[in-house]
Amino acid sequence: MLVGLMVTSSLLSLALLASTDPHAGHGMAMPMTGALGNYPMARDASGTSWQPDSTPHAMGHAMRGAWMLMGHTLLNGVYSWQEGPRGDEKVFLAGMVMGSARRDLEGDNSLTLRGMLSPDPFMGKRGYPLLLAAGETADGATPLVDRQHPHDLFMELSATWAHQLGESRSLFLYAGLPGEPAFGPPAFMHRPAAMTSPEAPITHHWLDSTHITFGVLTAGWVRGRWKLEASQFTGREPDEDRYDIERPRMDSTAFRASWNPGDNWSLQASWADVESPEQLEPEVDEDRLSASALYGRALEGGRSWSATLAFGRKEPTEGDPANAWALEAAFVPAINWQFFARAEWVETHELGDEDDVVHEVGKVSFGALRTFPVTARVSLGLGALYTVNEVDRELRPSYGGGNPNGAMVFLQFFAGT
Repeated sequence: MLVGLMVTSSLLSLALLASTDPHAGHGMAMPMTGALGNYPMARDASGTSWQPDSTPHAMGHAMRGAWMLMGHTLLNGVYSWQEGPRGDEKVFLAGMVMGSARRDLEGDNSLTLRGMLSPDPFMGKRGYPLLLAAGETADGATPLVDRQHPHDLFMELSATWAHQLGESRSLFLYAGLPGEPAFGPPAFMHRPAAMTSPEAPITHHWLDSTHITFGVLTAGWVRGRWKLEASQFTGREPDEDRYDIERPRMDSTAFRASWNPGDNWSLQASWADVESPEQLEPEVDEDRLSASALYGRALEGGRSWSATLAFGRKEPTEGDPANAWALEAAFVPAINWQFFARAEWVETHELGDEDDVVHEVGKVSFGALRTFPVTARVSLGLGALYTVNEVDRELRPSYGGGNPNGAMVFLQFFAGT
């Protein structure tokens, strides 16, 4: 029932983007507070994570009776070229379709339903070529290496109940199948400094790979600009069947503290005990640590810039700990132009022939997007990015004796505000 309701509300809210009046309703006031408490709606990011209050609100919305419906679509048609003997090229479609339905209830309560779908499964089980990326599997037997795995068709089907305790305090309960537990920064496709780029970060499995988890229950407390929360969730990452709803195990635990010290900042620190995250290494559990700072500032004339600094650490029960860093930035110098960049460094054992050897690799990507408005809520864009990779000396022979590069060209469809 939850799946059907969330898919229906997702499609319905997207249809409302075609509405003439984005605030159309039946005399009801539009609740512009967050899903978890009495704070600006723009603070809400993926799952129960936060972003800066100054983040532009990108979802089209309308009132239908007592429900506020919102929709957002971002689709990229991408050509990826990755250099060298371990590289490849591919044309694929990626992105997301989001919808939510929010209703205020009696007794200072509210209910928010949210659904998010992805076209990723249509690119095939082997995903798309992306040098230095690793994680998950395409066939249940061999790992995906130098490729980014496709995300599941159902990225989120969730419900959130919140109870206001006072003007600035609230309690909330979030449940998802799938959903996102209280770990890490917002998922990369939701971070303001990263969402323009169609390229997945190689730090994904350190920072935010839990963003599609089949079975999540999170309880939390909000006081003003602070949030404390705890999750019980399924540790195993999604399997190679990207169309199904998997059985929840609820065997892992996460804790996160978030603080927005001002309108332009969002900070978090989190810890998780993840049971058997990898299908190909079922006997290995992981402790994970994460800390991040998101910054965003709106400027005059529709200009803005944003940045992310994030750290992740994996401590497996077998093998050495591995760290990762990511720095992202995006700048909008004019309404129809965006420039973006990302620098990453990871310690990984997945790129070499020996599982117990940790290698250090890094990459820097930079790109631009030019958008062309179609209507007030719909735009098309043409973008490109170039990537410079760095591998350690032991890995260079397998990459052709040097540091291979990569590039992407993409067409973007956006529908929102």
